[in-house]
Amino acid sequence: MKVQIIMGSKSDMQVAEKAKKILEEFGIAHNIKVASAHRTPDIVKEVVEKSDADVFIGIAGLAAALPGSIAAHTTKPVIGVPVSGKVNLDAILSIIQMPPGIPVGAVGLDRGDNAALLAIEILSLKDEKLMKKLKKYREKMRIKALSK
Repeated sequence: MKVQIIMGSKSDMQVAEKAKKILEEFGIAHNIKVASAHRTPDIVKEVVEKSDADVFIGIAGLAAALPGSIAAHTTKPVIGVPVSGKVNLDAILSIIQMPPGIPVGAVGLDRGDNAALLAIEILSLKDEKLMKKLKKYREKMRIKALSK
């Protein structure tokens, strides 16, 4: 099981670090690459086509076409993470308004952590041990919420 994270720019690393932290906590192999849907579309295609990942996470701001570009090159699940900036709505809409036939899952602004958790949920469909880890993680969240 592996997750490929692709960021549109190295300035998105703070959001990618949130995903990385969760994936490491769950022991999920992952890789982080920088490739721009607009400036280096050939590299996006190459990374996707050569990847042995089971799930992709695309992190991008502004026009945020990266998750859609990833999805155009694979039939594997793609999760888009819009990055906050001067015009947040553009990034959100660019990810959620995909054309028919090329879906991209979406999480909230800067929610690399939720993207990683969604990837883990997808992977856990075929891995009972991972499903148990996810249930323990949720129970810890529940206990923390109740303690407040």
